[in-house]
Amino acid sequence: MNLLRIILQSKLFYLIFLTITVLNCILRLKIIQKESFYKENETLFYGTIEKIKQTNYGYSFILNGKEKLICYIDNFEYEMGDYVKITGSLSIPYNNTILNSFNYHEYLKQNRINFILNVEKIELIHKNKNIIYKIKNKIINYLNTFKSKAYLKTFLLGDTSYLEDNIYESYQINGICHLLSIGSMHITILSFIILKCLKKFKINIAISNSILLLNLFLYLLFMDYPIVVIRIFLYKIFSFLNNKKKLKLGSIKIFFITLIIPLLINPNYIYQKGFLYSYYISFLLILNKEQISKNYFNKLFKISLISFMGSIPFNIYFNYSINLLSSFYNLIFVPIFNFLVFPLALFTFIFPFLDNLYYILINLINSLSISLNNISFGVLILKKMNFIILIIYLILFIFVTTDLLKKKKYSIFLIIIVLVIHFNINLFTKESFFIALDVGQGDSGLLYNNNESILIDTGGLYYKDISHETINMLKSLGIRKLNTLILTHGDYDHMGESVNLVNNFKVEKVIFNCGPYNDLEKALIKVLDKKKIKYYSCINELNIDDKKLYFLQTKEYDNENDNSNVIYTELNGYKFLFTGDASITTEKEILSKYNLPDIDVLKVGHHGSRTSSSIEFIDEINPKYSIISVGKNNRYGHPNKEVLENLNNSKIYRTDEDGSIMFKIKNNKLNVETCSP
Repeated sequence: MNLLRIILQSKLFYLIFLTITVLNCILRLKIIQKESFYKENETLFYGTIEKIKQTNYGYSFILNGKEKLICYIDNFEYEMGDYVKITGSLSIPYNNTILNSFNYHEYLKQNRINFILNVEKIELIHKNKNIIYKIKNKIINYLNTFKSKAYLKTFLLGDTSYLEDNIYESYQINGICHLLSIGSMHITILSFIILKCLKKFKINIAISNSILLLNLFLYLLFMDYPIVVIRIFLYKIFSFLNNKKKLKLGSIKIFFITLIIPLLINPNYIYQKGFLYSYYISFLLILNKEQISKNYFNKLFKISLISFMGSIPFNIYFNYSINLLSSFYNLIFVPIFNFLVFPLALFTFIFPFLDNLYYILINLINSLSISLNNISFGVLILKKMNFIILIIYLILFIFVTTDLLKKKKYSIFLIIIVLVIHFNINLFTKESFFIALDVGQGDSGLLYNNNESILIDTGGLYYKDISHETINMLKSLGIRKLNTLILTHGDYDHMGESVNLVNNFKVEKVIFNCGPYNDLEKALIKVLDKKKIKYYSCINELNIDDKKLYFLQTKEYDNENDNSNVIYTELNGYKFLFTGDASITTEKEILSKYNLPDIDVLKVGHHGSRTSSSIEFIDEINPKYSIISVGKNNRYGHPNKEVLENLNNSKIYRTDEDGSIMFKIKNNKLNVETCSP
């Protein structure tokens, strides 16, 4: 025991241990590329069902066979632990096709999943025999009988997949999203209840702690080993051993042990947001524990402040924004969740008659969160930073947080200076670019010139909300408002997301095309009137910083496509033409009115349909690059072969094959970047 004590107290031991962990992570994550056990052409699969989740379009589950596969199916009648035979096909998940949006491929890879299994037929081989799965299934089936099942699953099982998107997003924007995850608060309360119960039976402290650790281990099993619970479990084990065996280890040393062990077992934890937030904020709390008063409200304030400060670098890195009011919001919500939401979840689980009361309570709290979410004051949008800048931020906040709690006021000014520089970074890096966004079978593109941002169309899919991805991309570029939203015409695939966009992002003005307003346009105008956003129709030109956008189509036709806004502009000597869904009829009219120069970048009309892009029009404008915004395997057969032949002299980019396409002007050169699937 003396030898163990000497080793664990040695700084050299932790240095060696940490070096081995870093090398292990690099080796297993970057150098050794593990081959899949499945061939891409396989069609028959056997495995155990795990992690069943209900989605907006059916169910998803993990099939644990030779390796883990993610499966999607419309109807589902099986339980976790069931061993099944599945007939289907494998597909490789796509990368994100919109800049800085969620990368599903990387997410699955980080969870050791290489393929999506497209289920055609599923057969039961034998029912579950595993006692852990049996208990899990019993608990889940029991929770499904509750009106408040989504919230009980969130606070008892850590499954947030049943929460409505707008509710989860409101907690995220308000900086209180951590309250929806199983964390220190939940484990502390659970431990308190267990120890209090054991004390009632007069069980001594050593046995009580052993029983507590056993219960926490079982909780880990039922929760599928969330990293936050693993951290707390390991911390309690080593704290227990430290006291019992008199190892004389400080909190920092125990912290590093709890950090290193999970990473040695599974280096992929390093990619998880929960891992990064939890360990970094815990490290800051341990560093500053002497400054934290025992008075509840003083303690709550300082913990909220440290948690807020510690979350800032990751919120900028992952969410491209911070909410300056989140520390204040935590002072309101943390006591509510500590003393009401989580304890009442446990009591509702035991006493089902409390279900209605719990449901009312949680909806009141959600309404408060959504109301606070509408307060835009204090929300700062900050441009995406690279990994090196993130590390600098993390190191900076370690020193600043410590100094701030010691009332060294200069620290707060350092943070303010850094954030002000970051907030205004676009003023120092003037850029000009156009991004054709991959919005499936639809159109949307961002034109940006020296801090002036114009979105041309929003896209629109009936089965998917794509405005969220567009807004995240805008935030990641440091764009806080759209100076102008131009709608080429009133078809759903061009303006279907306009209401969502205007409701969730600042827009200064909206430009409609010529012709009467249709139902979609009228619905948007109601929102614009309510928000007092200016709108115009059938204009001739628009200023964009020191440039102009010229609207070439001002004649009124009897259909939306021919009435499409056709826009010409020039950025730093490069000529752009955006044609909406304008048909050959409109093209002829434009050729008769204007003497167009050779175009550098053409947004091809009507998704490459044969009704647009006549050979006469293309020969006249002679585009160098042609963009076709089109959905993968669309039912219209776009783009048309004849149109592709007409565009043969240009370099063709397609959103179904190339994802989003960025045309960036830098040092008077036009560079093209794609966000391929």
